[in-house]
Parts: sequence; structure tokens; C-alpha cells
Amino acid sequence: MALADLTDWLDENTGEHIIWYVKRLAANDTQASGAHQAGPYIPKKFLFCVFPSLERLDLKNPDVRFDMRIDSHGDARKVRAVWYNNKLHDSTSKSPRDESRLTGFGGGASALLDPESTGSLVVFSFHRKPGQDASICRVWVCDSEVEADLVEDTIGSVEPGKWKIWSQYESERDLFSQIEQPVKTSHVRFHTGWLEKHEIPADWLIKFPTGADIIRKTVELRPNHGSQVDVRLMKRRECEYEIFRSVEQAIELPNIRQGFHTVEEFVARAQSILQRRKSRSGRSLELHAREIFIEENMIEGLHFDCQPESDPGKRPDFLFPSQAAYKNPYFPEKKLRMLAAKTTCKERWRQILNEANRVDSKHLLTLQEGVSERQFKEMTDAKVNLVVPEALIQKYPNSVQPRLQTFESFIGDLRLLNMSSASSAETPN
Repeated sequence: MALADLTDWLDENTGEHIIWYVKRLAANDTQASGAHQAGPYIPKKFLFCVFPSLERLDLKNPDVRFDMRIDSHGDARKVRAVWYNNKLHDSTSKSPRDESRLTGFGGGASALLDPESTGSLVVFSFHRKPGQDASICRVWVCDSEVEADLVEDTIGSVEPGKWKIWSQYESERDLFSQIEQPVKTSHVRFHTGWLEKHEIPADWLIKFPTGADIIRKTVELRPNHGSQVDVRLMKRRECEYEIFRSVEQAIELPNIRQGFHTVEEFVARAQSILQRRKSRSGRSLELHAREIFIEENMIEGLHFDCQPESDPGKRPDFLFPSQAAYKNPYFPEKKLRMLAAKTTCKERWRQILNEANRVDSKHLLTLQEGVSERQFKEMTDAKVNLVVPEALIQKYPNSVQPRLQTFESFIGDLRLLNMSSASSAETPN
């Protein structure tokens, strides 16, 4: 499909009583992991809003059938929305369930269940009238990051493991807002990092903090220096995301409530917010990894350089042990390492292939929830090693999991190389 087709599709599927549910397909969604789930995950509360007739406590596993058109791939079919509620009807069940699913996609022939769609951004556009079941759901599965960028230019970044509900109309947003917003109790804030306005540094309310500023605040709230690296990374990233959202709300909500004098003012403000969100999403993982490497340097003497020039015009995210070692032709190439940090890797993994020519086998830290077996083979054939936080490894195909490296394991290898280099330096000629 041409990019113009997606532009037209977004226009056609934006309007009153149209609500979007947007997510990146995980391996469990596409069945690439072998989990054999019925289809992409959609929150139960959201389905109850778009299909009110589904919320029937008096029926066991109530369902509704509706038309779905996957316009990006020319696919049209009847799909079933079902609430598996046997947990509420049979307490003795060996597999009690209280979850919702969409089924009836036709197996791997559907773009939504195709393992090669793992990591793709998908937009579900539900056309509905208040109080009635949605009449149709139109879907676009983005084939490229260029298409995904076009969607995110409208609604902001959508990261792996998260989803967004979006509508052009405030009345629709208000209806679905309770599904997205965290419950701001002191207990939840302790875990997420949400800051009330009086907890936000005063200078942040004057000028939005940089990504590095928010990372430092995250480390202040979640030091966790003694915890396992993968756990530290994931907990901090959740905390940082909530700090960002709380600061954004404190700064932007008063401006939004005041209103705008012209459409141009509104558009400019919206674009500024969306661009800030995309910028935060693009650099967050790199900044978190950098902070952990700094901590490892203080504890273990682990050396690294961030965003150094490796070759003319090339700047990888991280070089180990240093740019100077990389530039030194006498430093053994087998002791050099390069790490790129990319939240998603479906297409972006190819960008790192020429970032450090002396490093034959490159490493890529990602938060993407799975890849297809075919795509993983392409990566390994190109000598790209995936580094995945331990909590996400189970989301990859069984055949791939043993060949993934955790962040802790990657850092462990760096420690060994660091010790080897130090002992070599101490060995007399």
C-alpha cells in the first residue's frame, strides 16, 4: 500500500463516534510465540464500551459478531467478540477465565495473526453510536515504520506492551478515559512514580525537563542498585513514563482548559506535545541503559562511551570499552563491543549494521515483545545479537528464546572483557 492510501484511510476513519484502539502486535498476539491465543489482546473494559451487549453477567461466555475489514490487506470477515466469564459461573473450573478476546480471523492467513506482523503497529477503528454495539471495525496493520510514524504523528508514540485509545472528539475521549488513566492512590504512586503537582520540581513547571532530568529523578525514586539489571531497567522505565505523564499533565492541562483563540494555536500546541512524546520514546531506553552503565562503572569499573564517533559519520549508542580503544588499530577487535538501544526492532535493526565497522558481531537492546522466527534468522545471519530484558524473553518463540541474551548477561560479558583487558595490561612484556 502507498503512504497516500494510509493518509486517506486515517481521514476516512476519523470522526464523531469513531474510536481507535492502537497497539504494537506482540508475538502472543500474532501466535509467533506459539501461545495459540485467539487473537490480539484488547482490554475487556474497552470491548464493553464498544459492544455494550457483551457485558452480560447472566450469560456464560456471551459473544457478539460484527464486520471487520482489514483495509491494509484487503481482508473482510465476520469476527467474534467474546467475554470468557466462566470464572464467574463455575468456581470449580480447572481453567477459570475472566477475559475478552476477538476470534475468527482465519488463522495465519490474516495479517493480524501472521507471525511476520509481530512488532507492527495496528489501528482498530470502531464505528459506533452511543449505547449501541459498534457496527463495523476497520483495521490497518502498518507494514513499515514509515506508516507507523504517520499514525504516531497523530496520536503520539505507542510502545511495546502498551496501547492507546484515541478519538478526535472530546466526548468520546471522556467516555474511554477511565480505561487508560492509572488510579492515583498513594500505593499506586509508590510503584509507578506519578508525581502530584506539589511534588514536581518548580523549575520543571516553568520549562519542561529534559529526558536526562527525568531519568535522574527516576533513579532518585528507584535507586535499586542492588537489584538484578533487567528488573532495574524495567521498573525504572515504568517509573520514568509515569513521571513524564504527570509533568505533562501538570503543565499542559491548564493550558488546554483555558482554551485557544485560533485553530493554529491549538494545532501548534498539539504538535508540540506529540513531538515531545515521540522524542521521549525515542531516547528513553538509551538513557536508562546509559545510567545503568554509569552505575556499573562506579561499582565494577566498567568502561564505555555513549554516542561516540566510531567511523566517519557513524555514532553508535554505546562502544565498549571506549572510543579511544576502537580508534586504536592495535586494540584487539575481539575485545570491542557495540550496543544499540531501540525500543522496537522490526525494521530498525538494519540501521545498526554499519555503525561500527570494526565490531563484527553487534548487539541490540530492545523492548519489542517478540519477533518471527524468519526475522530472527535474518538478524542472526547479519550477526546481530538481540539483548532482551529477562521478563520479555517468554514473549518470543520457543525456538528463539535460548538464543536471546538478557541485559544482565550482556553486562556480565562486558565485565569479563574488562577483567581480561585489565589483566593483559598488567602482564609484563
